[in-house]
Amino acid sequence: MKKAMFVMAMALMGAMQVSAQGVKIDDKEIVGTWIMESMQWEGEKKTMCGKATGYTQFKFYGADGEYACAQITMNKEGKVVVMPHEYGTYMFKDGWYSEMGREKIKDAIVWVDKTTTKGTWMKRHDIWKKVTLPDKVVKYILACCKTKAMPADVQQQIRQNMFK
Repeated sequence: MKKAMFVMAMALMGAMQVSAQGVKIDDKEIVGTWIMESMQWEGEKKTMCGKATGYTQFKFYGADGEYACAQITMNKEGKVVVMPHEYGTYMFKDGWYSEMGREKIKDAIVWVDKTTTKGTWMKRHDIWKKVTLPDKVVKYILACCKTKAMPADVQQQIRQNMFK
């Protein structure tokens, strides 16, 4: 009996140690297209995105550091609408992550496995899935995000003419 308890205790300790280490995924695994599968505000029970809601978010991570983010919705008429959020660069190395040159955050991305991540941003809990989309779809969303990137001279003119 004591021997069985000892073996069970050792197995439990081993399992706890593996669990504490988390999933180790290579930095390059982030490269690709990701869709937000779940978004839930802390303290809320309602999931705010996914297939049933008609809302999701899209992120693209290129091997060269290219980054794009967009919101995707389906309106009441069933038409898909792409709302570009940002386009630029990202950095992900040894657990350190940054988008658009913002401050690097350690362990901002928690890997569940090679195709699923989770994270928290401003009390919003997200789950992201790596997906394969047709090239035409990815190129279109990237083009939408790129056109959102306003040229500096237009930025300046808008500031001068609309926000004096």
